[in-house]
Parts: sequence; structure tokens; C-alpha cells
Amino acid sequence: MPRFSLHAFWCCVLLLTATAFLYYPRWKQANTEATISWDVSGYYLYLPAALIYGDMKGLAFFPEIEQKYHPGPGMGQAFKDEKSGNYVMKYSVGQALQFLPWFLVAHIAANIFGYPADGFSLPYQLAISWGSLLIAFLGLWFARKVLLNYFSEKAVAAALFLMVFGSNYLNYTAIDGAMTHNWLFTLYSILIFATIQFYKKPSARYAILIGVLCGWATLTRPTEIISLLIPLFWGFDRTRFSFFLKSFKLLAFAAVSFLAVASVQLFYWKWATGQWVVYSYQDQGFDWLHPHFKEVLVGFRAGWLPYSPVMAFAVLGIYALWQRQRSLTWPILVFLGVFTYITCAWSIWWYGGSFGARAMIQSYALWLFPLAAFASWVMEQKWSSVVFPVVFGLMIGHNLWWTHQAHRGGLFIAEQMTQGYFFKVYGEEKAERDWAKLLDNRDEYRVSDRKNIREIWRNDFENDTLITANLPKLNGNKSLILNEKIQFSPKYTLPAAPTDGVSWLRVNLSAKCFQKEWETWRMTQVIVRVMNGEKVVRERMIRLQRLLNAGETRQLFMEIKLPKQQYDRIEMYLWHAGGIGELLVDDIVVEQFEQ
Repeated sequence: MPRFSLHAFWCCVLLLTATAFLYYPRWKQANTEATISWDVSGYYLYLPAALIYGDMKGLAFFPEIEQKYHPGPGMGQAFKDEKSGNYVMKYSVGQALQFLPWFLVAHIAANIFGYPADGFSLPYQLAISWGSLLIAFLGLWFARKVLLNYFSEKAVAAALFLMVFGSNYLNYTAIDGAMTHNWLFTLYSILIFATIQFYKKPSARYAILIGVLCGWATLTRPTEIISLLIPLFWGFDRTRFSFFLKSFKLLAFAAVSFLAVASVQLFYWKWATGQWVVYSYQDQGFDWLHPHFKEVLVGFRAGWLPYSPVMAFAVLGIYALWQRQRSLTWPILVFLGVFTYITCAWSIWWYGGSFGARAMIQSYALWLFPLAAFASWVMEQKWSSVVFPVVFGLMIGHNLWWTHQAHRGGLFIAEQMTQGYFFKVYGEEKAERDWAKLLDNRDEYRVSDRKNIREIWRNDFENDTLITANLPKLNGNKSLILNEKIQFSPKYTLPAAPTDGVSWLRVNLSAKCFQKEWETWRMTQVIVRVMNGEKVVRERMIRLQRLLNAGETRQLFMEIKLPKQQYDRIEMYLWHAGGIGELLVDDIVVEQFEQ
């Protein structure tokens, strides 16, 4: 019998290898693009702090490392405990322990080949990258093994191929594989394998392995304590309670193994602060009563399905899984339900610079089951041989295109994507400059003609008594100036009222910045609010420095689609947003027109 799943596995390995070595070798990148940067540097910080510098509580070595390698948020990866005065790592120790073998190899290599043995030079970057890639291969191998217990070779091959080629799994294994998600996917794949073997033939070996794997997942990310749901409910039936009673000794082995591994974090906290439990994420937390389901699952900023639409077939495949493997469906649904709720409840639901809901990656070890069930259903349909290869091909192309844009193409803007910008740049080779407005303002008038244009407000600042800055200027004798001392313009009230048709505003202005502002949150904002009494009916804004280079003067505009509900005025003002560079604005003209 042809081993389709094995062929698919090697195709996936080939893609991951080519992506990692030929397309975007992380270990060759510098600064915040290096392997050990941003969150990864936070996971990893335990190792050089303990094994090279012997300074886990003070981290006195890190400012020099930060100055030399620029790995990202720097000391933000740890916080200073007020009672003890010691620094405490933000992230749990589990990922650092998984990095440990690769770190040791790198440290030996750095000394042998004459690289700085400082924990961040090339051998360390390379070792963590290559180790993460090998871990991805291991995870895929075990994922294949567990799926073959329930599905045909062809269905397993299709599921693996679709996930690797068609989802953000590719990015978080071949490029950003040092993030926790890749490693957790592998832990989950091995955990499912161990669970299946345990219920086939209960033994202390597999009981201990299950405890260690669940403990290690929890030690890597505390929310992964829900991994315990997998061995507890896998293949659950009415005999499970009696099985647990008969196997109490084995359960004890698993529990002790779990606690032995997971409690490592508790001992670290006790050693560092004198307290057994520390909330190391400080001001970050969960919105348990208001989870961000829409934003995480289908949002364009960093949502799951817009960037990995092939996983929609995994969602649809839940019904097919129910028909084919009913005993698996409820355990998988319970885990995925709890996992998704926790993922969506995190207050920073976009998870930093996430490419398509990165926090979902480890759950793919479970999503593969309904995806394989869907593939099985497709193969049973006579008409599918024509339709689905085309659909799957388009979705794979979609994922590969966006993955490219996230790294070399440049059209994916991390943390800032919007629906309007997403569709504006889709399929393009290069973005036009003014498209950046769509990262802030969802309204765009796409029709070439405007009718019933009327000017409702103008300000050239020549007679504006509130503007005190005469120099520098753009036009005439006066311009509005914003700088470190002048953060807000006056608030201007514009006359406007609803019309019968679809009505729009266009705000035209001249602007010049003397110093380019690269931090998005510090860019000068033009803010327009549609008001009804004290209620804000609609608010739109653009950031000017997205559209301006240093020393450049440009004519800019923004558009606002006016709401149909009642409003009595429009307010407009500019906010420098904490910026320190000077910016000039002049000749603001506001027009109202109809579509």
C-alpha cells in the first residue's frame, strides 16, 4: 500500500527546510530580526544569565548585550520585584529548558571557533534556529503517527500537507520556530501519542511520560495546564471512572511527574523573590467576561482565518469527525473550546506582532483530527476531484503569499493590519504610499466621481487667533505647529447635518514634518468626530507621519463616510501623540459631498 502520509511528511520537511535555509534564515538576521530577539530572548534569558554570567537576579550583563545585539524590548523581558529588589523573568522557564541542549552545543562551538561566548553571537542564534526546526520535524512525525490510528493514509497526507503549506504553521516553524508555539505543538503531538499508547496498554512508562509532557507544557506556558484534559478525556466512555479506580497507582505516577516538572517555576519564584507564586506578566491579563472571539478568529489585525483560511475546513470537519470518530469528537471539542476561550480572553489578543493568531498554533495538533476527517469526506465525493484541488491550491497560495509579505514582501504590517488595507494590497507587488491611510481609517471613497461638492470649512491660520506660532510656516504668514510643547491643536467645530443620500467628508490639508517618526503610537493624528450632543456617533483618524518623509511637504487628505443616524456637528483636532519632532499643518479645507 502506498505510504501517502510518509510522502506528505517528507514534502513538508522539504518545505520547512527550504524556507528556513533558503528563504529566511533567521540566524543570519540581526537586531530584532534575529532568532534570539523579542519574546524568544525573554524565554531564553534564563540560560546566559545562569550559565554564563551567574546573574539571574541582577541581570547586570544585559544592558551591554542590548547595546551590542539590540534583541528587542530589553529589560522589559524581566521586572524588578519591589520586596526583594531582584529581577524576575517575565516568561516561564519551560522554553529555556527546552533550549538548554542547543545552548550547550552553541556555547562549546563558540569557544572552539572563536565567537564571543556571550549567549547571543552566531553559534547561539544558529543552534536555537536549527534545534527549533528539528523539533518541528519531530512534531510532524508524531502528528502523522497519531492520525494514522484513525484515518487513511490519503486523509493523513492531505491533513499534514494542508496544515503545513496552507496555514501560519509554516511561519511559526520554519521562520519563527523558536517561539513557544512550535515546541508546544510537538509536546502536544507526543502527548496524544503517549495517551493513545497508555489506554491501549497501561504502564508506568507512559503514565510518567504523560505527566512529564503535561508538566513541561505548563512550565512553558502556564495556560497549557489544560493539556491535562487530553489524557483525562481521550476516548472517554462510561468505563473511564472504573479504569481510573483500578489504575490509581499509575495515576499517582503521572501526577507526581506532572508536579515535579511544573513546580520548577514555583521554586524559581521562591528563590528569586521569597514568594512561591508571582504573577510575572504584571499589568497584562485576561478579559474573562469579554473574550475577543471575533478579533482573534476572523479579525484582520491578527486573526486566525483571514491568514490561514484552510483551517476553516478543520472547523467544518468537526461534523465529519463526529460521523467517523465519535469517541474522539467530544474530548477534542472540549479541549479546543477551552483552549480557544483562553486564547481569545487574553487582553493583548493580537499577541504582539502575531502573523495570524500565533497562539492557535499548538492547538493544531488537535485541529488536525477534524481536518483529516474533512479530507476523508472530500475524498468520498465524486465531484471533489475537480473542485477541491483548486480551492486548496488557492488557499495554499494565499498563505504562501502572506507569509512572504510578512518577511520579505513588506505588505503585511504587524499589529496594524485592517480589513481595508488587507484587501487593498492583496495580490499587489508594492503598496502605493497613500494606502497606508487604511491602516488607521477604514473609510475610503473608491468611486472616481463626487457630486454635490461643497466646502463647509476652511482654515489657512492667517486669522486664527489661537495659533501663536508665526515661524516656521508652510504658506502665508502663519501655520499650525505641533511639537514637544504643543501637543494639541484647538478643537474645531464644523457645521454639518445628515442628508438623504450617502454623504462623505473629505479633509484636505498641507503638512510637513521635520523629523521622521517611526513609532506608530507617537505619530501625529488628525482626528475627526461626528457628534450628537455629547455622544460620539463616529470617529475616524489618520496618522500623518505614515505619509510624510523627513523634510517633505505634501498635500494630504482623509475621507469619512458620514453616518445615517442623527448628528448635530463635526469636531476636528490634531494630536501630536507624545511626539517630539516639529510638524506643520496649513490650509485645511473640509468638503462634504455625495456618492
